[in-house]
Order: sequence, then structure tokens, then C-alpha cells
Amino acid sequence: MARTNSDKRSRLVSAAVDLAYQNGFGATSLADIAREAEVPVGNVYYYFKTKDEIGEAIVESRLAQLSAQRQRWSEAGSPKDRLCACVQGVFENKDSLAQHGCAVGTFCSELHKAGGPIATRSTEIFAQHLAWIESQFRALGKGKDSSGLAVHLLSAMQGVSVLAHTFHDPGLVATETRRLKSWIQSL
Repeated sequence: MARTNSDKRSRLVSAAVDLAYQNGFGATSLADIAREAEVPVGNVYYYFKTKDEIGEAIVESRLAQLSAQRQRWSEAGSPKDRLCACVQGVFENKDSLAQHGCAVGTFCSELHKAGGPIATRSTEIFAQHLAWIESQFRALGKGKDSSGLAVHLLSAMQGVSVLAHTFHDPGLVATETRRLKSWIQSL
């Protein structure tokens, strides 16, 4: 069965997402992406004229993935259950976090060191996540404190991701996510 153009583009984006996570966006070449996607390197330019366009596609992919996760979390009963589901997602990725760090956090941090339009666009990933978390705290009746509570929760999840990666210790994620879920339930 012949592969479609859509399939090639999808494979290129998937390869770019994976390689940027494993090796960093800057260290990932177009040739690396083509090889991983099993697409001739010359064909990459048919879909993406520049590496920045690939970066934009990674941002879009991450936004879509996070949106799908938020949809799943939103199916949980109460706002506390939804927040705990979000924290559980961090726990479920503890091994990857210990090995490679947070896919979104490391990608956004790397992009922001270089600056430019992709870095600016990548901010939307965390902005949407933070807004969703804040909406859950608002649904809990936390009012004006909701924004600060959302920043606290997201900071804790990102912070433990950095520590787990630094120490290659998924146990740090397990401990912190347990504490975060307990904290959420106590609100």
C-alpha cells in the first residue's frame, strides 16, 4: 500500500517531536528527522522549507497532545479529581522524565534561549496548560487565589521533572506527585 503525502508529513513531525525530545531541537538535523521518518532528505523540503517550520509543527503537535490530555482529565468527576488526573499524568511519565526531562519544558526552554517566533509560539503550550489548571481551581471556588495556585502546581510538576532528570531518579516524581495529590485533596 502506497504511503500518502499526509502520512509522510505525519511521520516527519512525529520523528521531529521524538528527536527534539531525545537530543534537543538544536542538535536535531533535517537529515536526522528524514532518516528517523524513513523519508528521503530531499523530500523534507517539500513539507518544511526551514527548520523553523518543523519547530512550529512540533509546537502544534505538543498543543494537540496536551489538548487531548486535558480532554481526558476533564472527564474526571470533580475539579479535584481532574487536577489529580493531571498530576497522575506526570507520575505515569516518571521514567521518561528521569531519562530525558519534560518534553515540553526542555523544548520550550531551549527555544527561549534562542528566541524568535517559534519560542514566542511555544509559550502557548504552557499558557494553555496553566489556564486549564487555573480553571480547575476556580471551579473549586478558589477565586482570586486560583492563578497563584495554578502557578504553584505547574511549577511543582516542572520542578520535579527537572530534579528527576538531573538525578535520573523517577522516585522523586513518585514522591512529589503523591504529595501534590494529597495537597489537592486537602483543599
